[in-house]
Amino acid sequence: MKAHLTQLLATAAKTIAPDSTEFNILLERPKSAEHGDFATNLALALAKPLKQNPRAIAMQLIAALPASTYIAKTEIAGAGFINFFLNAQSQQGVVKEILAAGNQYGRNQNGAQQKVQVEFVSANPTGPLHVGHGRGAAVGDCLARLLDANGWDVTREFYYNDAGAQIDNLTISVIARCKGIATDDASFPENGYRGEYIADIAAAYLAKQTVVADDIAHTASGDINNEEAVRCFAVAYLRHEQDLDLTAFQIKFDVFSLESALYASGKVEQTVQALIHSGHTYEQDNALWLKTTEFGDDKDRVMRKSEGGYTYFVPDIAYHTDKWQRGFVRVINEQGADHHSTITRVRAGLQALAIGIPKGWPDYVLHQMVTVMRAGEEVKLSKRAGSYVTLRDLIEEVGCDATRYFLAARRADSQLVFDIDLARAQTNDNPVFYIQYAHARISSVLTQWAGEVSSLSHADLSPLTHAHEIALMQGLSSYPETVANAATELAPHVIANYLKDLASHLHSYYNEYKFLIDDETVKIARLSLIYATQQVLKNGLDLLGVSAPDKM
Repeated sequence: MKAHLTQLLATAAKTIAPDSTEFNILLERPKSAEHGDFATNLALALAKPLKQNPRAIAMQLIAALPASTYIAKTEIAGAGFINFFLNAQSQQGVVKEILAAGNQYGRNQNGAQQKVQVEFVSANPTGPLHVGHGRGAAVGDCLARLLDANGWDVTREFYYNDAGAQIDNLTISVIARCKGIATDDASFPENGYRGEYIADIAAAYLAKQTVVADDIAHTASGDINNEEAVRCFAVAYLRHEQDLDLTAFQIKFDVFSLESALYASGKVEQTVQALIHSGHTYEQDNALWLKTTEFGDDKDRVMRKSEGGYTYFVPDIAYHTDKWQRGFVRVINEQGADHHSTITRVRAGLQALAIGIPKGWPDYVLHQMVTVMRAGEEVKLSKRAGSYVTLRDLIEEVGCDATRYFLAARRADSQLVFDIDLARAQTNDNPVFYIQYAHARISSVLTQWAGEVSSLSHADLSPLTHAHEIALMQGLSSYPETVANAATELAPHVIANYLKDLASHLHSYYNEYKFLIDDETVKIARLSLIYATQQVLKNGLDLLGVSAPDKM
């Protein structure tokens, strides 16, 4: 419909402005149904080149519009906006479209099955996943679902930073607990981890337990003097723990990658040598530097430190080179806002390699921190983690659905306050309850009707002319466009907001009208409309990884 109206406007614009070669035609959906189905500011855009009043131009555009069987009327609003009102048949057509498409409604092939990798969570294996990781998990998984719905060939990937100082601190922490040193003892490592989970790892190591992470099994030797053995077991143990966190959050990954593997395979050293060969490095103060200023950075960055060892962004360059070599046309990294400084350095390194990687590759979605509140006070500590609220804490408190929804329902780059009391509330103030209740309400009506829902696709929809019905159909018709826009903008919160609005339309309709009435034609038409609404609610909730219950 949007394409049809755009073509009509282009024809009309060419009629009244034959000397113009380009027309920037913008069509939007008004927030209120009383302002029509679509609106355009084309008259205002043409005012300057035509040197005429926008309202006068709007009148000329309307007069020049080719005939259309879909338009009931047009109106000029404000300074010169043109509002389009579709006829009832055009508005009602979306119901049959949804019932025919089912769970495919809203999906498209914009991605043309090109390969895209979404990397998210990517937590250091040094402890349970915290709520920040949870936000990354929710946003990242929703991004993957959105891209899949838009026709991309999606790979979900988790990258473990299992090398470096933090893993060293984990190792000495476990050794200290193996030796019976308490966390409040003066001899406990200053930079050590103090959560109860460290004691659990130590006990499992001394008991020579076997843990399974991803596709590997690791058995502890029990030797507390073997630092490398402790390191390997601790990492495997926490990878297993994080697997359990992800399972509880209903997150699945296709690939797990290890930073240590980049070193073991020689890919880090190969990348460094390639950068040296490219001419974009230099030696200074016994350190190796990358000329990142040549690629937009504010200063050059150290690659190899004077005391030896590579800085953290060097294996990141090697890792992203590997991603490119695996054939990903597009890569999206969902990470915490503290990774902002990494973006320029990684992109600079990839450009310096000159292997065909486009500028601006990869894409980044950075999420801000999460503040957890209960009874009006911030919750900061978890007994198990020792210093932060874990993802598992939230899931146990409010359930997986509410946790996923709340963590994905705000723009990723905005601060998020997670109100545990609100997430637990069985009221309309809780948005995930409000949306799921809309789905359950429809199920209840259809169950009471006890008819064959497949017959609803053949309903006579002509009775659907009331304001609540028009608003609901307008909302349903905007779903495919919403899905496409959310994927383009890498913004899962757009889907969350859409669902809340659609649920509001449904609840208003439910409260205003009866469905199981004597007039068979009206009854079946209304049942068809709410059944289509239920389908869209389910499709949208699936994009967020949230269930669509039939009873609540």
